Amino acid sequence: QVQLVESGGGLVQAGGSLRLSCAASGRTCSMNFMRWFRQAPGKEREFVASISWRSGNTDYADSVKGRFTISRDNAKNTMYLQMNSLKPEATAVYYCGVHTGADYWGQGPQVPVSS
Repeated sequence: QVQLVESGGGLVQAGGSLRLSCAASGRTCSMNFMRWFRQAPGKEREFVASISWRSGNTDYADSVKGRFTISRDNAKNTMYLQMNSLKPEATAVYYCGVHTGADYWGQGPQVPVSS
């Protein structure tokens, strides 16, 4: 199993920046790729970004390309999501996930973006 602990959420003004972290522990040697999803109030969970744990290849939802950056620090078993130029519609609970053959999820910090 893999345990994920997220940090960095909180209130931010529109146009501002925020960085989320996701620290993994447990069977980290089995991690294939990690990703961020978000769920806005009243909406379904949606994909934000993903990163291959080994190669570092990344993928982004069109809505965040050019403003969000996903990265990882293999030595710290930690993934990050740098969010710039935040818009009010980015208000959501942000979940980090890891795929090892099974899927594991973090607790999901809230990111309210005020207009």
